[in-house]
This record gives sequence, structure tokens and C-alpha cells, in this order.
Amino acid sequence: MSRPTRHRVLPGFRLSLGFSWFYLGLIVLIPLSSLFLRTFSLSWEEFWGTVTTPRALAAYRLSFGASLAAALANVVFGLLVAWVLVRYRFPGRDVLESLVDLPFALPTAVAGLTLTTLFSSKGWYGQYLEALGLKVAYTSVGVAIALTFIGLPFVVRTVQPVLEDIDVDVEEAAATLGASPWQTFRRVLFPALFPALLSGFTLAFARALGEYGSVVFISGNMPLRTEIVPLLIITRLEQYDYAGATAIAIVMLGASFSLLLAVNLLHRWSQRRLEARPGA
Repeated sequence: MSRPTRHRVLPGFRLSLGFSWFYLGLIVLIPLSSLFLRTFSLSWEEFWGTVTTPRALAAYRLSFGASLAAALANVVFGLLVAWVLVRYRFPGRDVLESLVDLPFALPTAVAGLTLTTLFSSKGWYGQYLEALGLKVAYTSVGVAIALTFIGLPFVVRTVQPVLEDIDVDVEEAAATLGASPWQTFRRVLFPALFPALLSGFTLAFARALGEYGSVVFISGNMPLRTEIVPLLIITRLEQYDYAGATAIAIVMLGASFSLLLAVNLLHRWSQRRLEARPGA
């Protein structure tokens, strides 16, 4: 008995895969290859000396540290926002949904100006925070806040569909069996949410690493203190040091890709583990 022919909307596997490689090569691989080729004008000693200057090292620390802090904060508060949107119906819910997406649509420069105004010494938030001894604008704290602002939608929109698929009856069954709210979250909800949270963290972290517009105003751009890597690259370009700019960009690219690859492997492992659970 012959097997029924499966009709697919898109072309076959080989044609689709070939087009995917061609498209990614055209818009990703070739531009990145030109980045590497540009640095070949530097010797190894010149490359190492460029990417390990105290100014560059300080910029790496700030960019990666603030991006990590912002992504972790978004995991916690993004989960809370997604939970409220999925589990409750209340007046103004549609407005809250739209506010979540606002960082996607808002020009990053506008977001940076707004945050700088709010957290400056005479701003709505800044005047009270400075009275408490906490300075935000033109510090690394301000950088982390700007990166948190632009990364929040990635976590909310990743976690929200997973939460919608988890039936409320599961929580009620756990409560019926005597589980506390914390036990229900830790042993029932969190394992199902972990892959989505990890994906949201990865997206928010990657977005924060490359962010420029919303950070450049609130950071103050002080070398060795509040200068991010994208700004350092722009500074090199303005000085016509193209090889130095691409060298720093390559370090950033390599470190970012390694981190994202590790997180994606962890995500795949957690997804397989979740699917292997009894009843999954």
C-alpha cells in the first residue's frame, strides 16, 4: 500500500535549505566576513594591543555587566507582567499590552532622551533618588536601566504564549494535593516556563549588547567609567581608525556569539529534558 503524498505549502527540503543558506550568506555571512577581512591589515601584536587597552576592557565590562543585569531583571519582572496579562482580566489590560510593545516601536534615541530627563538631578525620578544618595543618570546604573527598558518586551512576548498553554487546572490540582503556592511554582510551573524564560533572557541579553541609541545619552560617555562598546567603536570610526574599530567589534562579536551559543545549547537541553518528563 503506497503512502499518501504529503503536500507542503513551502517548497521541498533541499530547495528551502538552499535558499535559507543563500539568504543568510547574503545578509549575515558576507557582511561579517568583510568585518574579519578588515582586521587583517593589523598584525597580531597590533590587534591584541588594540582590543586590550584599559579603555576597551572597561567598555567590555560595562556592556556585558549591564546587559547581564538588565536581562536578569527582565526575566523576573517580565515573568510577572506576562503572568498578570495571562491570568487576569481587568480594565486597562489592552493599554498594558500596548505599553509592553512600546519599546519595540519607540526610536531608541527618544527613549534615551526620555530616560535621561527622568533620571537627571532635576528629573521626576532623579531628584528623589539623588536625595537618597543614588545617582542614576551618567552612571552604570543608568546604563542598566536603559537596557532593561529596551529588553522587557522580549521576555514578556516569549513567556506569554507558554503561560497561556498551561492550564489553570494544573495549579488547582497541585493545590488540592497539598502543594503550597511556592511548591506549585517551583515544581509545576517553573520547569514548563524555564525554556521560554531562557529564550527571553537570550533575546534581551543579545539586544542589550548591541544597544546604542537609548544608552548613549544616559551613560554620559565617560571613558573608563560609563563608555559602552558600541560608542567606543563609533569613536574609533570617527577617528578614521577602521581597523581598530573592526578589531573591537570582532571581540564583541566572538564573545556574544559564544555566550548565545552556550545559552541556546542550554535551552535545547532543557527543552529535551522537559519533553522527557512523564506526562509531557
